[in-house]
Amino acid sequence: QAQLVESGGGLVQAGGSLRLSCAASGRAFSYYFMGWFRRAPGKDREFVAAINWRGSSTYESDSVKGRFTISRDNAKNTVYLEMNNLKPEDTAVYYCAADSSPTGRWYSEHEYNYWGSGTQVTVSS
Repeated sequence: QAQLVESGGGLVQAGGSLRLSCAASGRAFSYYFMGWFRRAPGKDREFVAAINWRGSSTYESDSVKGRFTISRDNAKNTVYLEMNNLKPEDTAVYYCAADSSPTGRWYSEHEYNYWGSGTQVTVSS
């Protein structure tokens, strides 16, 4: 079992930066594949970024590539999403997710079996 708690969301102007954190409970965190997803108003939840258990491989959606960076600190049971050059279209609730049995479908929300409750990110123009 894992419990995930996101933090770091807020209101920022376009071009600004935020860093989201996801604190996980459970001793097995170090072995979990971790992901970030987001849901914008009126839209489906979409993949943002993912990272393997060692932090040696990362994946980002085309819409955030070059602007967002995912990382993790297994000693702190925490995964991060550094967001730079934010745009109004990045406005969404951002969710942290954990996958205890990865199959390689890191882009799919159905791959993940633990979810946080989300943190709101609002980017003003």
